[in-house]
Amino acid sequence: MAGRLGGAVLVAVILSAGPAAAQRLPPDAALIDGFERVVFGAEITGSFSDSSYLKRFAGPVRYRIDNTAATDRRAAVRAFMRQIRRQIGGLETLEARPGEDANFVVHVVDRRDYQRVGREVYRSPFMRVPGNCVVRASYGRAGITRSDAIIVSNEGDALFRRCLIEEVLQGLGPLNDNAGAPDSVFNDTSKLTNFGPYDRVLMNMLYDPRLKPGMSQAEAAPLLPAVLRDARRRARG
Repeated sequence: MAGRLGGAVLVAVILSAGPAAAQRLPPDAALIDGFERVVFGAEITGSFSDSSYLKRFAGPVRYRIDNTAATDRRAAVRAFMRQIRRQIGGLETLEARPGEDANFVVHVVDRRDYQRVGREVYRSPFMRVPGNCVVRASYGRAGITRSDAIIVSNEGDALFRRCLIEEVLQGLGPLNDNAGAPDSVFNDTSKLTNFGPYDRVLMNMLYDPRLKPGMSQAEAAPLLPAVLRDARRRARG
């Protein structure tokens, strides 16, 4: 766990997956409000989380896939990492080479191993890991230093896909849920299984170079209308 200058946060999802509905983006004010909720809020508060400042990776995301599940899901994880690299401006995702350090690990497990791997990631032998998937992000004001996403593989393709999208995106910085965003994977009651327009806008806002890790909500607020305008354009591409 991180110390005084950092934090670690756990985000879990318990959901019923289903087909995504057609999305229509809300007005600017609602998008900015949704951005502030997921970026400056905290799903789980306490000594290991801090909702007072913006969190994201300050440099390239070097990821590693640890697939111990019976089904090999590595191709699906790589495809999503390539997708977000194309669709999120300012974000670079690279698969770590053998022996190279990774700062984002995607653990793909069968249900029987979910608790064990979660306890290893959290270094807590007695914790009960919630949900079907979870992400642990460690961060400080300089940015996120490490994220670990743990995803159950053997309980259906729709659940795997939904969990992959939510936990990877949340591990990149938006660590809160928003029940008021019906067309977002950050709303655990939604049925999305794709990286839709609403979430593409929010992620493009987060990785806009005008916003910096460690910014307070008050510091970011004057920049958000212009950041949103450009994020809308990028999300359409």
